[in-house]
Amino acid sequence: MSAAVAVGQRVLRTEAEALKAMADSLGEPFARAVETLANLSGRVICTGVGKSGHVARKIAATLASTGRPAMFVHATEASHGDLGMIGPDDAVLALSKSGETRELADVIAYAKRFGAPLIGMTARADSALGSQSDILLLLPDAPEATGQVDAPTTSTTLQIALGDALAVALLERAGFTAQDFRVFHPGGKLGAMLRTVGDLMHGADELPLVGADQPMDRALLVMSEKRFGAVGVIDADGTLIGLITDGDLRRHMDGLLTYAAGEVMTRDPRTVEPTTLAAEALKLMNEARITVLFAVREGRPVGILHVHDLLRAGVM
Repeated sequence: MSAAVAVGQRVLRTEAEALKAMADSLGEPFARAVETLANLSGRVICTGVGKSGHVARKIAATLASTGRPAMFVHATEASHGDLGMIGPDDAVLALSKSGETRELADVIAYAKRFGAPLIGMTARADSALGSQSDILLLLPDAPEATGQVDAPTTSTTLQIALGDALAVALLERAGFTAQDFRVFHPGGKLGAMLRTVGDLMHGADELPLVGADQPMDRALLVMSEKRFGAVGVIDADGTLIGLITDGDLRRHMDGLLTYAAGEVMTRDPRTVEPTTLAAEALKLMNEARITVLFAVREGRPVGILHVHDLLRAGVM
């Protein structure tokens, strides 16, 4: 086990050193690549062969999921008809550590012929890919973590990281938000965490509300009928001014039915906007140790959210 740990540590340190070297060397070509892709009216065509092809496919998926239209075209398939997938408004992001991958030749020639911006990601500036690229993203010529075997390890880590850097720079430049991200990730755990209160809340017809001057027997009836374990208290303008929960009932147990709702309520309850992320609402509930939140617009209640709604939606 100690030998295996030592190997693992060596691999991670080798790749970490290469990543640091790449971060330190990042400069104007990267900025040009971001600017080119940001102003693109078409798609980013990511291409490569072998392990670089797998990375290119991942980069395309990351770009597409963060708001920059992208697709993967296998360089070999491109030579047998898939070049037709590359349109006149697209840009090509080609990956090859050596820059001499022969399967890329037709893609490079096609991009040059039709004037599609060619962004090369390679470790050799003097290679075919490096010399033909309109923008060269040069990888550090760092050793692979496999030693003498020379299997792609460090090089693919660098490619993935540089692809991530492009994607993040593009999404921040475009002001891409969590709500935008949710549009592309409606399913699964991530989709659940990016849903909003408005997606999950109960609407106006289910709101447990009473006026501040209404008697407590009415408030208890509404609380029982709506089954949220709480009732909101509104003023004459419909603004939410308080909340009555089981704790408030216990504190006013003696003579409870002689009070008006406004006398029993806890003032200024915590609320959220319908646009608040469900994950943020859950965080607020956990911190305040509450199970119900009213959603408001300009102070007026438009929905109500129970912690059970979040649990059912998988927001945990």
